[in-house]
Amino acid sequence: MEATVTPLRVFETPDALGEALADLIVERAAARNHFLLGCPTGRTPRPVYAALARRKADLQHVTLVMMDEYLVGGAWATIEPWSCHAFVRQQMSFGAGEIWFPDPADPAAYDRRIADAGGIDLFLLASGASDGHVAFNSTGSPRDSRTRIVPLSEQTRRDNLQTFPSFGALENVPRHGVTVGIATIAEAREGIMALTGASKRLTLQRLVAASDGGPLQLAARFQPRKNLRAGPGMLDAGVDLRRRRGLRRSQAVRPIGALALEHLRIEAASQRIAAGNPAS
Repeated sequence: MEATVTPLRVFETPDALGEALADLIVERAAARNHFLLGCPTGRTPRPVYAALARRKADLQHVTLVMMDEYLVGGAWATIEPWSCHAFVRQQMSFGAGEIWFPDPADPAAYDRRIADAGGIDLFLLASGASDGHVAFNSTGSPRDSRTRIVPLSEQTRRDNLQTFPSFGALENVPRHGVTVGIATIAEAREGIMALTGASKRLTLQRLVAASDGGPLQLAARFQPRKNLRAGPGMLDAGVDLRRRRGLRRSQAVRPIGALALEHLRIEAASQRIAAGNPAS
């Protein structure tokens, strides 16, 4: 099946993006008896989860399929304030049913569990601030990668230090994590990439460059699926550019790869791109 890329959507603020994505998630979930929602942690999805909580929708049939978790001594760091488990407890109180995490004792079991449940219906995605990692998949991750234990790059660890200041210092950020793979993500029925903040400029540049007819670009190195192309007007993306500088649609961006998802939707927040006037 050839992937479908939907048109550019832009929002004035991250909160507006969160409201729109919460509406979409509630709508998609209401159409199914059992709904698997792939979820990241971090700064970008917080407005989405807050908006979901405000809706007080019946989401007991929704299973949250979490992307990753830090490892300390080869095990989940569940009680640490910077852990993904702690993020779920603090930021994702919107009444979902089950919550799944990949188990470092048997990472491959996660993909089997997802498949046995019918697959992920919607994967909400976020991009690392500096190197564009998705989950803990850093640049160069194989397109056919599955759930596994990975070393965390220094850049990923620096990004996570910004997201969770409670780490205190880079030396306290774990050096390994368990993460879903690129193939795990790509098999979702639908994907949404959310971009907010000045640090996502490079990721957005690559997405905008993709709208000129090339493969849909992300910062991580993925192998594009055959025939995946994003033509003019087919890219659903945006970012909050109110404080951005130096982004030009014509700016050359070195392609690094493509994330091939069925029905990929790229969402984000901004004003100027909506008017066709990227910040200069």
